[in-house]
Amino acid sequence: MDPLTEAEIRGSFVNCSKGEAKRLSMPRGLAELPWGDLDFLGWRDAGAPDRAYLVSATGPGGPVDGGEPVGLTLRVAPGARRNLLRSSLCGLCLTGHSGGGVDLLAAPLAGPAGRQGNTVALYMCADLACSLYVRGRKTSALAKRLEETLTLDEQIARTRRNLDGFLGKVLQTAA
Repeated sequence: MDPLTEAEIRGSFVNCSKGEAKRLSMPRGLAELPWGDLDFLGWRDAGAPDRAYLVSATGPGGPVDGGEPVGLTLRVAPGARRNLLRSSLCGLCLTGHSGGGVDLLAAPLAGPAGRQGNTVALYMCADLACSLYVRGRKTSALAKRLEETLTLDEQIARTRRNLDGFLGKVLQTAA
């Protein structure tokens, strides 16, 4: 992923108002992020732990969409309970986590449907560091990632497909 400026990040959000995008908290250390290892930028709001943000390098379908970043506001789904005794699997990168390492994050749909309160949700790494887990740059509290027969490039492509599918669900009703 190419580095993004604060203005590009704020301008990328599709499921909130421009005013909300102006007020959301930015990730700390934006310039120092490992951009080359990121398929998307994800962060939690330090001031509001139930809020998270995700900015994809491009929309679903990749560069054919014009290569514009797409940002989503996310919230921990109400009523989602963490089971601290079981492990969970992220729906994007398929990394296993123990305890509270995975959250059910809900995104309002883009457009009128989202303004009416409609959302889609997916279990994701609570810290939104999927790209780093896939590349082995970060490890979960579990002993190690599950051994796979897929190559690293294939695992990255699968993560991207899963993300594109989620983005597509959020954007499908926007018109």
